[in-house]
Amino acid sequence: MNTQRPEWNDANNALVGNGVSMVTLYYLRRFMRFFQQMLEGSDLGKVDISIELAACCDSISETLQEFRPLLANRISDEDKKRILDGMGQAASEYRQYVYQHGFSGKKRSASLAGLKTFAQLSLDFIEHAIRANQRTDKLYHAYNLMTASDTAISISHLGEMLEGQVAVLSSGYLSSKEALEVLDALKNSALFREDQYSYLLYPNKNLSGFLQKNSIPEADAQSSALITQMASDGVTSIIERDMQGAYHFNGNFKNAADLDAALNALSETKYKELAGRDRGLLLDIFEKVFNHKSFTGRSGTFFSYEGLGSIYWHMVSKLHLAVQECCLKAIAENAGASVIGKLLEHYYEIEAGIGVHKSPELYGAFPTDPYSHTPQHRGAQQPGMTGQVKEDILVRFGELGVFVKAGKLSFNPCLLRKYEFSAETQTFEYVNVRGRKIQLSLDAGTLCFTCCQIPVVYRMQDKPGVEVVMADGKSLVFNSLELDEESSRHIFRRSGVVEKIWVSVQEQMLRT
Repeated sequence: MNTQRPEWNDANNALVGNGVSMVTLYYLRRFMRFFQQMLEGSDLGKVDISIELAACCDSISETLQEFRPLLANRISDEDKKRILDGMGQAASEYRQYVYQHGFSGKKRSASLAGLKTFAQLSLDFIEHAIRANQRTDKLYHAYNLMTASDTAISISHLGEMLEGQVAVLSSGYLSSKEALEVLDALKNSALFREDQYSYLLYPNKNLSGFLQKNSIPEADAQSSALITQMASDGVTSIIERDMQGAYHFNGNFKNAADLDAALNALSETKYKELAGRDRGLLLDIFEKVFNHKSFTGRSGTFFSYEGLGSIYWHMVSKLHLAVQECCLKAIAENAGASVIGKLLEHYYEIEAGIGVHKSPELYGAFPTDPYSHTPQHRGAQQPGMTGQVKEDILVRFGELGVFVKAGKLSFNPCLLRKYEFSAETQTFEYVNVRGRKIQLSLDAGTLCFTCCQIPVVYRMQDKPGVEVVMADGKSLVFNSLELDEESSRHIFRRSGVVEKIWVSVQEQMLRT
């Protein structure tokens, strides 16, 4: 956003200038809620911020406060323009001042109460926009298109995209029941690809053939006196008519600017008056024919790479992580057995659809290798260390139930399945914090992994608890699944003080 570019995704590369990213807004909601929680947990009375940023925040707050009453209803196109003007002016003045003069280095105190008010105001507007962008099929819009006039701003929508569903699930705004509605709708949408039991980045569609492009509908052509007159005269600088009577724009036009230039060139001809009168009409027809405003690059025109009919594995893993967060939230909030169970069904189904769980025949490659995407007509393509790997690692630690809160390490393997525990004795090999290879003998009915190079061994017991074994042979025993700050600090710093961790989990905590 700082560089005025849209999302990283190819879907939105061509929408600069008129693209409105709901994906950004969903993640902004997540950040603002995190920021709000930080403020709520602070005991500071005030903080010092730069006078330039303080002035910007004051101006934005004034705009939000002024229009806050509008949140009770749908916001009109005229009010959208007024809100955007206020917000845009504040941001523009801030940016221009800093670009031209830099930061002065002077600071001003801002009260914590004022920052809390700003955070809540922002969330009120963000959440209003999220509610307004739910589709009739229970999915959520990902990218919108903005059309601005002198007095109003109207919004139109692109088609459904997986990225939008991932972002809204990640936002933390939806209740567990609402998250389930999104996942049910997603499974029943055109984004679901049954042969791979996974999800497309964008739905497939039928593209017009070459001969169907650049054809002006008869009614639109007849609505313009300029088109009909020039066609009658056989003048082809703007349009031409083929032998079958169909109308087409000049094939040399690349965009609306070329059409505008051609209309300007008529100012010294007999078509001057008609060109002036029909200029807006022709530009509207041109956009209707080519729909350049919603052009999304290769993603909307290719049947490979991250395009039509293609699974983009990084986004599927982002979906997997987002759904895991929804499952953990539902469990923590006791959302009900039915809702939790159905969320978990989606979670495990998404996991099963990811390559590592498939046969080479179905995946089209070694399943343990990360690949970028799978187009509709062939197996997995573009191998490499894709962004997917990061999400898969995060998901796995979430499944293992490794969490940190207030500086304390804790374990809650509520998504872990019983069959992952070993059925026989095993030897676990790892590299410790001193760089030495260590072999650890494990009994049947255990599961082992490392956290900060320290082995963590899960074993099923009647009572939950943790035993932290120190390098000097002493142990610390906790009657819950949470460690204290000091032990956690030694683990995170890899100080060598902690040798291994035994975690007793109850069988009923685990999933079947």
